[in-house]
Amino acid sequence: MNDDLHRILIKGGVTSPGELKDIITMLESAGLTSVNFGSRQDILFPLKDAKEEQLESISKFNTDIIANRSFQNIVSSYVSADIFDMTHWLKGSTYLYILEGFDFLPKLKINITDPRQRLVPIFSGNLNFIASEQEDYWYLNIKLPHWKSSAFYPVLIYSWDINSISKQFEEIYEDITDIDELFFVMNKNLETNNKTMEKELKVPFQTFPYYEGMNRLGSDMYWLGLYWRNNKYDLSFLKEFCGFCLDNSIGKICITPWKSFVVKGIKKSSRPALERFLGKRGINVRHSQLEMNWHVPIDDGEALELKKYLVRSFDQNDISTYGLTFGISNEVGKRSHFASVIIEKNSLPTIVKDFEVRPTYNVLHFEHFDPNSQKYITYAQDIDKIELPGLLMELSKMYFEQLGRLDDAEETTNVEVVEAKQTLFQCQDCLTVYDESFGDAALNIAAGTKFEDIGEDYECPVCSAPKAKFKETMIQMS
Repeated sequence: MNDDLHRILIKGGVTSPGELKDIITMLESAGLTSVNFGSRQDILFPLKDAKEEQLESISKFNTDIIANRSFQNIVSSYVSADIFDMTHWLKGSTYLYILEGFDFLPKLKINITDPRQRLVPIFSGNLNFIASEQEDYWYLNIKLPHWKSSAFYPVLIYSWDINSISKQFEEIYEDITDIDELFFVMNKNLETNNKTMEKELKVPFQTFPYYEGMNRLGSDMYWLGLYWRNNKYDLSFLKEFCGFCLDNSIGKICITPWKSFVVKGIKKSSRPALERFLGKRGINVRHSQLEMNWHVPIDDGEALELKKYLVRSFDQNDISTYGLTFGISNEVGKRSHFASVIIEKNSLPTIVKDFEVRPTYNVLHFEHFDPNSQKYITYAQDIDKIELPGLLMELSKMYFEQLGRLDDAEETTNVEVVEAKQTLFQCQDCLTVYDESFGDAALNIAAGTKFEDIGEDYECPVCSAPKAKFKETMIQMS
């Protein structure tokens, strides 16, 4: 990360069009024309000469510019609420109430997530609050900076205690060596409404979702996902977009950890105007998932070029990476990514630093290619760049071959694996799948109905693409 890079911490990745427009006005006054989104749902930008205090005085929302990297943004899966699979009691409003309760700027990384989604990382924080099946109660997975491994807090945490518990952790964590000591000290210092943990957390296996384009949200609403492959978001466009949201009563904009953003609650009546707005500006939606499932370090031209090279190789060889995610790291052992597969660049030995030497890379992947397993497996070491595409293609095939196999995944990683299906038809625009075994209840298509027997007026239930856009595919193989 560049020394000049400053941040605005967007709590939980949730902002309003008015607040974002205010931030943009502030940054434009510093001479900036674009911003980056960070993997912890924050906004990042270089700031050399402008004084933070002068810029902050422009903001009507009392926005803080953070130069101190010891402070951390709170991550949440609010962005996934209502658009992807959810824990039954967890609503978007629940996240907002919890986030609103935070009255301090944390130095520990805090994640507040739904285990039934895959878009937002569950275990990438120091304090990972994970929704349980019991209403308003959360598992707490803890990995403090000086701990070698993570541990689960022995009781469930009440929603409205998350703020006070997190604040208490900030005050005591540096001297705590294990979970038993932590539990003892917390009980001594703080009175909370905990609940007995009746069963261990099981995170259901989910393939990585497609999160871009205009998609249905219920019968008369839509959500929109927008993604820039270079992660440089033009401030003038964002400002106009915020104006559109304000004019059309759209209340929230969500930054994703994949350096994109999602807007929910778009009225059906607003869709034509939004499509015109995007079309006039030449905004491309429906990128290939080959593009969208990558973590690349901010402002790292070399890493971005490596990504482009690998994506081109996948495309030329017609390789599917549906459900897989990739991360590029420039430091061996620094694996803060939550991607399925990590490509890490090896440091050059000191003895050859004055010579031009081709870099080498290590390739690792999570067990069962599931980041929630929290266990890395080394696949190859000291690999030349030219060998990377072939190795990643091998890993992609391995991933599809193991999908649907129970093996010992549940025993070793506590992940429930969904049994694979054979005959599937997939929308080429948004990757939604029609499975003949289930039909399409929303459109009154009975289970067992063959795809060829559906009327030609059939449309994708997510993005409204016509039937002709569906192709027979084998996404999952047993």
